[in-house]
Amino acid sequence: MEYVQIGLQIILMFFVLVTLHEWGHFYFAKRAGILVREFAIGFGPKLFTFKKGETKYTLRLLPIGGFVRMAGEDPELVEITPGQTIGIRVGQDKATHLFLDKLDQRSDVLLGEVVRIDLEKELFVELVSDGETVRYAIHPQAMMVARGKETQIAPWDRQFGSKTVGQRALSIFAGPVMNFILAFVLFLIFMFMNGVPVNVTLGGIEPGSPAEKAGLAAGDVIREVNGETIGTDRNKLMELINASAGQPMTWVIERDQEQLSKEVVPRGKESTEPLVGVSLAFGTRSVQIGEAFTGAWNNMVLVAKQIMIGFKMLVFGQFSLDDLGGPVRIVEVTGEYAAAGAAPMIYWSALLSLYLGIFNLLPIPALDGSRLVFLGIEAVRGKPVDPNRESLVHFIGFAMLMLLMIAVTYNDILRLIKG
Repeated sequence: MEYVQIGLQIILMFFVLVTLHEWGHFYFAKRAGILVREFAIGFGPKLFTFKKGETKYTLRLLPIGGFVRMAGEDPELVEITPGQTIGIRVGQDKATHLFLDKLDQRSDVLLGEVVRIDLEKELFVELVSDGETVRYAIHPQAMMVARGKETQIAPWDRQFGSKTVGQRALSIFAGPVMNFILAFVLFLIFMFMNGVPVNVTLGGIEPGSPAEKAGLAAGDVIREVNGETIGTDRNKLMELINASAGQPMTWVIERDQEQLSKEVVPRGKESTEPLVGVSLAFGTRSVQIGEAFTGAWNNMVLVAKQIMIGFKMLVFGQFSLDDLGGPVRIVEVTGEYAAAGAAPMIYWSALLSLYLGIFNLLPIPALDGSRLVFLGIEAVRGKPVDPNRESLVHFIGFAMLMLLMIAVTYNDILRLIKG
């Protein structure tokens, strides 16, 4: 039962992280008037789909991200050319459906040979039907029907490329922003759940260790070591222990509201065992609202710095393949945090949300950051980059990311097999 609960937590976490990111793209695209064809969670074959309004919502097999498909971003429709025979269904003097195949099986349609057609700006179709030329306006939400699928046309003013640079940039940038907002909210929840550390305490004592010989006990609050106040600075305590390897140390601890002085002699650095043999924890108190917001922000800044250091090491080759983790490794670590309790799981979810937001803003082809770079170039040049060239760059980038994903996933599986 515990494994099922952990599995559900992992699924819920990934679903929330990806859905909120894609919702940012979706919301601001809709606000700009862009036709959003699909809102997808995952990649690959569809597992579940339904349509509401103009948008199709899909859940796909591979849980490695998601996407929002906007009209005009990629070639979408089968082109209709003069001389082609099509069928149209008319309602209120406007063509509402354009049929491209199985014309002999269609009912209530007008068949004709296309003379002229414009699906983007003027929205009309001119046909020769029964030797007579007829012209119909096309409804701005008309459907093209081919191979059993209906696809809504996208007039120019509903396409991604028709919007201003600012509107397009906002619809792209909104995805990572949603992850930053979620990360802050989760760090805030973590602060309220975890409280504010007020001192360093001893979480556990190893049998036969220098700590046990000195009379230290679990729950002792460490006030001073060698005359230096410890407070909440766990790193200072560890530095003092390392600097005093093999030499007596004076620890002032608080136990049952009484302060005691203990002499602790750490093992020498040549020892393979822990120098003192204690596990450390924090004593905490309830957090105030102002402290919670400050702590959440400080956590975001600290984690963001660590993420950027990791990316820097990646760029300059200061890593091995074993240092990288793919979906398998992420699921493994997420399971460990889920098993540790609600607060650690929330902290880890906040970290992943922040990582997802920052990673997507990197200028790597196929990521949001690369698309923002192309928009920046357009703003400077005054005209967009050739869409075919931009699509090629994103395709190559996506292929490279997939190859890296396969490599790290393979390495993760090998690591699990080898233990």
